[in-house]
Amino acid sequence: MMDKFVTSMASLRIISGCIEILAAIIMLRLGQVDKALVVNSMLAFVGPLVLITTTTIGLMGIADKLSWDKIVWIGCGVFCLLFGILKK
Repeated sequence: MMDKFVTSMASLRIISGCIEILAAIIMLRLGQVDKALVVNSMLAFVGPLVLITTTTIGLMGIADKLSWDKIVWIGCGVFCLLFGILKK
């Protein structure tokens, strides 16, 4: 039987992938660069949100096996990723 944390993380990634594919289809149907850019910028919120959520679920799943120092380092790493992605 699969771990509920793994199932939750995989489910979120599948949903995220479906949203990405749907956005691509919408872009193709719109057929205009300016409108496709609007759809693309809406996706900029989905990626980091999924990253944070799946990381949080994963950390909850292994929290009893990690020391607080390691959890803080993982949190710092996620912060650095988000900072690098979202910095303008």
